[in-house]
Amino acid sequence: MLGQDGGGETHAVSLRWRDGREESLSVGPDETVVDAAGAAGVGLPYGCLYGACGTCTGKLLSGDVEHAAEPRALKPRHRDVGYVLLCLAEPRSACRIEVGARVQADLVPNPWK
Repeated sequence: MLGQDGGGETHAVSLRWRDGREESLSVGPDETVVDAAGAAGVGLPYGCLYGACGTCTGKLLSGDVEHAAEPRALKPRHRDVGYVLLCLAEPRSACRIEVGARVQADLVPNPWK
């Protein structure tokens, strides 16, 4: 599907939380998942919006995204198994992404448990 500006594609993105909630978004060309979620009124955790804090970490379950900039909060081993930063993630196909604060906790365990 062509985006509204005709210069790229819009992709369907399905967001899934671990409590079973799901939301669907349409993400335009050169738009990040966080920006599209905000425009649709879907709340996602985020912090810095430039890839340094990792608050917006999601796990790509299917599809393809590209980061608009270096996702500094993710180690290469995390990216290799599908973790993405939603503040930088621009979908390149239809995607399913696991989201929510508990996804980031997979990467940074709480030492106080």
